[in-house]
Amino acid sequence: MTLQGKTALITGGTRGIGYAVAEKFAANGARLALVAAHGGERAEAAVQALKEKGAEVAFYVCDVSDAAAVNETVSKVLADFGSVDILVNNAGITRDNLLPALSEADIDDVIDINLKGTIHMTQALIRPFVKKRSGVIINLSSVVGMMGNKGQTNYAASKAGVIGFTKSVAKEYGRRNIRCNAIAPGYIATDMTAALSEEMTAELTKQLPIARLGQAEDVANLALFLASDASSYITGEVIKVDGGMYI
Repeated sequence: MTLQGKTALITGGTRGIGYAVAEKFAANGARLALVAAHGGERAEAAVQALKEKGAEVAFYVCDVSDAAAVNETVSKVLADFGSVDILVNNAGITRDNLLPALSEADIDDVIDINLKGTIHMTQALIRPFVKKRSGVIINLSSVVGMMGNKGQTNYAASKAGVIGFTKSVAKEYGRRNIRCNAIAPGYIATDMTAALSEEMTAELTKQLPIARLGQAEDVANLALFLASDASSYITGEVIKVDGGMYI
């Protein structure tokens, strides 16, 4: 599977799953426009590491919950790269708590970044995709958006919204040769899951048919398939990468 000559815009692309996707895409020939809410040493190190591996990469600071900022950033990316072929909406946060304890900010921040950020970025690129009659959109949802989870009502709602959005975009733009699919990870070893205690992690893995946490590369492998021509007849799907958690 090759992405040679393709440009991929990846939100949340300097860490975790986003960075793993960036690495995988670059290894298969893609040029990278990485977007994150903050710069700093960690982002600079991620970009530098990709460049040292031979990737053509540019980095943009953007709050995806801000529609105006998203439009401005996409305009810069299009000016720098000429076009975008693949959009990976990966940026996401959690603000976990039981429902009565969730503040208005806990709800708004999660919905604004996870769901509205996905909508904003897709809106900004849909016209360029329509104009060239091609485009691939990959949205990061979660198995929590499919099955729910106590203490994550806000997060589950945002990720369920991503699923509905994915299917709707697929129906609206399939005839324009634009595909839109979602990936629903389970427990993946990232900064988010690193906060779990060893006891909690051990208990979780006992419940999984594949008795381990997933790796970011497991998600990146699927993203590569969905971004490539090998999946050219797949759209509107939600594919789980969860070690059997959902079943």
